Amino acid sequence: MKWLSKIFKGGAGSSRGVSTGEEQPQFIGDENMVWRAPFRSLDDRPRASKEKDELDRAIALSLTEDLKRPNGYRWRTETDDDLARSLRDSFNSAPYPSYAPREYYPRGYRTCAGCKREIGYGNYLGCMGSFFHPECFRCHACGYPITEHEFSLSGRDTYHKSCFKELTHPKCEVCHQFIPTNGVGLIEYRCHPFWSQKYCPSHEHDYTSRCCSCERLESVNTTYYSLGDGRSLCLECMESAIMDTGDCQPLYHAIRDYYEGMNMRIDQQIPMLLVERQALNEAIEGEKHGFHHMPETRGLCLSEEQTVTSILKRPRMERRGLVGIRTQPQKLIRRCEVTAILVLYGLPRLLTGAILAHELMHGWLRLNDYRNLRPEVEEGICQVLSHMWLESEVMPTSRNNIPSSSTASTSSSSSTWSYGPSTSSYRPPSTPASSTSSSSKKGGKSSVENKLGEFFMHQIAHDASPAYGGGYRSAMAAVNKYGLRRTLDHIRYTGTFPE
Repeated sequence: MKWLSKIFKGGAGSSRGVSTGEEQPQFIGDENMVWRAPFRSLDDRPRASKEKDELDRAIALSLTEDLKRPNGYRWRTETDDDLARSLRDSFNSAPYPSYAPREYYPRGYRTCAGCKREIGYGNYLGCMGSFFHPECFRCHACGYPITEHEFSLSGRDTYHKSCFKELTHPKCEVCHQFIPTNGVGLIEYRCHPFWSQKYCPSHEHDYTSRCCSCERLESVNTTYYSLGDGRSLCLECMESAIMDTGDCQPLYHAIRDYYEGMNMRIDQQIPMLLVERQALNEAIEGEKHGFHHMPETRGLCLSEEQTVTSILKRPRMERRGLVGIRTQPQKLIRRCEVTAILVLYGLPRLLTGAILAHELMHGWLRLNDYRNLRPEVEEGICQVLSHMWLESEVMPTSRNNIPSSSTASTSSSSSTWSYGPSTSSYRPPSTPASSTSSSSKKGGKSSVENKLGEFFMHQIAHDASPAYGGGYRSAMAAVNKYGLRRTLDHIRYTGTFPE
C-alpha cells in the first residue's frame, strides 16, 4: 500500500494547478512520472453531438472549396456519400444514444441547373456555381452530355470543344477545311468583297481555278468548265453564257435599240464579232490607238482594217471542258470611223451586254466627232452607259443604290478584268450563301442572273483604276447633276465633265 499513499500524497500538491487554471505537471511519488491534468471544455454538450457538427462543418467546407474553383468542376461519387454516411453512423452507434441525423443544407440546396430537380445521392457535378446531374450537363450545340474533363464556354452556354470549334472557327469555302492560323496565332483568310467567299490564302497561289466572269474560286465539290484558253467558267455563269456570234446578235440589236430609245441612234451598221482570247489580243496589237486596261481585255472597238478570226459555231460541252469550237477568218473593211466591235466569247449574257454597251458608246463618240478625249473622260462616259444598261436589265423599274466595295472592273475600248481580294484577321469565335437557282438566257432572268448583274454593276462602280473607275465616278456625278445630254454636250465642246 506504500504506492497508494504516495499517490494521495502527490495529489495534495495539485491545488496550485487548479487555482491558476493552467495545466501544471503533477509528479507521482518516486517513480518520477508526469501527468498533465486534462483541460476541461466549457461546452457541456455530449461528445457525439459535437463530433457530428464538426463532421458536417468539414463536409460543407469541402463543397465550398469545390465551388470556388473558377470554371472548374468536380465529380462527387457515391463513395464520398457512403463515407460521409458511415462516419455519421459511427458517431450515432452505442454506447451513445441514437438519433435521426439533421440535414446541414436546407432542402433544395442542391438543385440541378439543367432539369431543375433536386439532386439526391449519387454522382453530381458542381460547375459555374451550380449543380448538375451528369446527364443534364449538356452541349448547347449538339444536345449530348459533356463527359470530357474540358469544355468550352460562351456566356452561360457550355459546348463540347469540337462543337464550339465547328460553330465559331471559319472554314475555307474552297477546300472546306478549317482555315489555319498564321504565325501569330490569328486565323487569316481572304474574302471576296462582293460574294463574301472566304478561303485560305494559299489558294491564290496553288492554281485553284477562278471563274473569269464572277471571280469566285472553284470549290473541291464543284467543277468549272475550261474554255480552252486559260479561262474557266463556273456553272452559274455557264447557264447564260453566249458562245458564238449568232447567239450574240439578238443581244447586240437589243442594245442598239436601247441607245436609240435615249435619242442616241447609231446609223452605221457596225459589224459585231465574238472572238477567242488570242484573236482579241492580236486585234489589240494591230490597233494603232486606244487605251487598254490590263490585265484582261474583254472587248474592243476596232478602228483599223484587220482580218479577225471569229467564232462561227459554239463548242460542245464535255466533261473535260468545251471542245469542237469552229472559227472562220473575216476581213474587216473600214467604212467609217469604226471598223467592228469585238467581244470575248464564253461570258454570261449580262456581262456580254455590258461590254457591248461600253464598246457601242466608243463607236457613238467616234461617229459623232468626239475626238482626242482623255482616257478618263472617254472611258468614264462609256462606263456610265454600260452601267445604265445593266441597271435597266437588273432593276428596270427604279434606280437603286449599288453595293459598296469591290476591286474588279469591266470596261473598255478594251473591257477588262482585275481582282484584289481583301485580307482579314479573325479571332475565334466567326458565311455567305450563294443562290442555287438556275438562270437561262431564254425567258425571264432568274435570281442568279440578277445577282450576277448586280455584281457587274458593282465592278463598274468600284473599279480602282484612274481611267475606268475614277472616270466613271466623275462622269456619273455629272450625269446625275446635269443629265446625260448636257454632259455629252459639255464633253464635245470642252473635252471635260461639267463641274
